Amino acid sequence: MTTPAQTTPMALHDAARVFGAAPALGDGPVRLDWTQLLAAVQEVARALIARGVQSGDRVAMWAPNTHHWVVAALGAHYAGAALVPLNTRYVADEAADVLTRIDAKALFIAGTFLGRDRLAELRTAAPDLRIDTVVVIPVESDTETTDADALNWSQLAGIAESVSLADAVARAESVDPEDISDILFTSGTTGRSKGTLVAHRQALSVVRAWAECTTVNSDDRYLVISPFFHNFGYKAGILVCLVTGATIIPQVVFDVPTAMRLIGEEKITVLPGPPTIYQTILDFPDRDKFDLGTLRIAATGAATVPVVLIERMRSELEFDIVITAYGLSEAAGFGTMCRPDDDAETIANTCGRPIADFELRLSDAGEVLLRGPNVMLGYLDDPESTAETIDADGWLHTGDIGTVDERGYLKITDRLKDMYISGGFNVYPAEIEQALARLDGIAESAVIGVPDTRMGEVGKAYVVRKPGSTLTEDQVSAHATAVLANFKVPRFIEFRDQLPYSAAGKVLKRQLREEKS
Repeated sequence: MTTPAQTTPMALHDAARVFGAAPALGDGPVRLDWTQLLAAVQEVARALIARGVQSGDRVAMWAPNTHHWVVAALGAHYAGAALVPLNTRYVADEAADVLTRIDAKALFIAGTFLGRDRLAELRTAAPDLRIDTVVVIPVESDTETTDADALNWSQLAGIAESVSLADAVARAESVDPEDISDILFTSGTTGRSKGTLVAHRQALSVVRAWAECTTVNSDDRYLVISPFFHNFGYKAGILVCLVTGATIIPQVVFDVPTAMRLIGEEKITVLPGPPTIYQTILDFPDRDKFDLGTLRIAATGAATVPVVLIERMRSELEFDIVITAYGLSEAAGFGTMCRPDDDAETIANTCGRPIADFELRLSDAGEVLLRGPNVMLGYLDDPESTAETIDADGWLHTGDIGTVDERGYLKITDRLKDMYISGGFNVYPAEIEQALARLDGIAESAVIGVPDTRMGEVGKAYVVRKPGSTLTEDQVSAHATAVLANFKVPRFIEFRDQLPYSAAGKVLKRQLREEKS
């Protein structure tokens, strides 16, 4: 049996050879088969090489789900670079911090989108930031950038002409399975994000395991609602399609009627996402006016999943397969999954059992530990945090508390860290608390996650004002909105005269959680 490709460039070559003229990507009027996708990727790679991108350089993406993202990301890999996706909800300061730390050689950035000009914001926030190549992706229109130091997507074809296809192929073939495929940033409990280093062989190993569990195949048509900057959209989306031949249909912004229209028009069979997506579709008043009959596979997680939701997804949306999973960026985005024949109770109440050669065990304190070939290589430029997270025996300390039943199925019961999940995104209170501390008038704060029917959890900030301060809820919210991505902004703010502290001087967040909201 032939060993499957161990790098994404070679996986793309295999896809073009095996699937050829089958549909690879559909984004509005843009339709590419696998041969055409390879050619488009090679053109971007040639342009990057022409602009001086070397093997091992870092190429960043700050843009929403469009065909450009897929082509540019695979183009970066093809040129031998590591891909660094940036959260589209970042404010410019957050993006500039990551771009500086990775020493980005190229940046693909969305043009004006949802009322934001990210490039203009970045220039203002970090005037000294120097990136050799900035490429503006047209998202809402074909309007081209007026930034003199940036390129338009349309210019890449001309730039690529100075590099031969043979040279680009040679670069792609030189990519090693141990080379860094991607660096995804996960907010740190100390308030500063950490970049997780994942090799090509790891990225492909975990997505093949995910595809096997979900039964995705070349006949499937995959609506990718989860953002491409997230492991769920990039690895469980783009890369799963790459190794299976399924068709990628990106959705630029999640909107229920648009998603349901796309399901009918594109004959979508695969629809993963956080539970809120399915709940919103099920509760949509005119759902019966849409053709959702092609849906086959749902994969969810990242929040509590009610048994009744699983049952309704099977009975009302008629999914054949509904699976829940657990993963984290430090484990290349994956970890455990339920299996297609598991009952609704198991799917709702557990995260399944290990995939992709992961070993699972619990520490004496009940912390979930994972070990295996797909644990990240480490954190970017942070050997200390790496050593704290991956012990001498190779066990990844996840920071989550769980139980494992007699079948080896994991259930997450609590978090060692204070992280909560809002709409599928990890939120770390320490980061928010540090941001709030910069607002004059705040003496101290404590942030926790509180239940929310739509988002799973949202933030609640308990704030102690400085003596004499007249700070209002609106002022705290406005400050948080200015310095944090919107999913991190606390939904609720409550002023307190003091916070509850333990004898050791730590804020008793458990006590805050146990109070009635």
